[in-house]
Amino acid sequence: MRCPYCSNDDSQVKDSRPTDDGTAIRRRRVCTACGGRFTTFERVQLRELTVVKRSGRRVPFDRDKLLRSVQIALRKRPVEPDKLDRLVNGIVRQLESQGENEVDSGQIGELVMAGLKALDDVAYVRFASVYRDFREAKDFKSLLGELSGDGE
Repeated sequence: MRCPYCSNDDSQVKDSRPTDDGTAIRRRRVCTACGGRFTTFERVQLRELTVVKRSGRRVPFDRDKLLRSVQIALRKRPVEPDKLDRLVNGIVRQLESQGENEVDSGQIGELVMAGLKALDDVAYVRFASVYRDFREAKDFKSLLGELSGDGE
């Protein structure tokens, strides 16, 4: 594993343990050249996924990009980090277990929206405003009407 500090290719694993949800292995490493300490995570990947964008362009699926977009929607919201990880892990598992190597970006967006709706209404509205490309206040009003209709 390459050291993030000095780019040396040699490091030693000092500690390995499963993550709390058991979906990854957390490894503490020490660089043999500079002594820098860093953590890596090892996850099971069932298949290489390719995302088909609205434009038709194909790009490799990036779990970290999915995580960042959900984190942005949840910024300053009272949601525990382990719930965020479970949401992202669940979405990735759903995508990988479909049996298809290509996934439509819209399908990923809908899975994120469903997960955020169950997790936090404000994050759901934030994500929806970007995902659905809201341009006017009435777009928000319509979405909020849907949300309040769910509770009745």
